[in-house]
Amino acid sequence: MDGIQQLGLPILGIIAAAAVTFYAVSFSEIREKSLRDYEDGEESESGGFKYVSSSERRARRKADKQKPKS
Repeated sequence: MDGIQQLGLPILGIIAAAAVTFYAVSFSEIREKSLRDYEDGEESESGGFKYVSSSERRARRKADKQKPKS
């Protein structure tokens, strides 16, 4: 029983740390995506939300990734 506790506790700690990291990264990506969508909506001329197709969003992201970093 003692050996199981010595082995199980570190494994549970590793699993807990992995879960916390996964959720932190997921929420960070969700926040970044929503900010990008918000900024895209502000760019429209009418001041309202401009519908952007998913293929256009993908093209914009691909172009942003290919831009040289300054």
